[in-house]
Amino acid sequence: MMKFRENEEAVSPVIGVILMVAITVILAAVIAAFVFGMTGNVQTTKVVAVTVGQNGDDIVLTYQGGADAATLQYLTITVTKDGSSTDAVSYLWYDSTTKKTSTAPTTGDTPKILPVGTTTTITDSASPQQDHVVVAGHFADGSDHVVLNTYV
Repeated sequence: MMKFRENEEAVSPVIGVILMVAITVILAAVIAAFVFGMTGNVQTTKVVAVTVGQNGDDIVLTYQGGADAATLQYLTITVTKDGSSTDAVSYLWYDSTTKKTSTAPTTGDTPKILPVGTTTTITDSASPQQDHVVVAGHFADGSDHVVLNTYV
């Protein structure tokens, strides 16, 4: 009677070589990402809250604060009526003395921290249909982030 021997010696070396190649490829990709600066462009998300509502023909916006409230300089509010291409743009920010809601801050203006609960009314901006409201925040690091994108 003839006895057959199973040869299982090659299984472990093949798996070992596959694992070594996989580890080498992963390490090369990570090193290349750092060398070529692919990880340097990742931005963090800013967290602030804004609510919006409609009161007749007016749109009322309220700033609720958030984790990044200390770095928020001003809000830009854009309202698109009835899906038209014309937008009503307004700004909500604080300078050294008064609340400004109609013009953008200029280079010489020193924005203060926007107080939580600040409300602004954009008059005659609403229509009977749904209007698109986009609120973007401008932060102290120079970045702009959309903080609200909704319909009222």
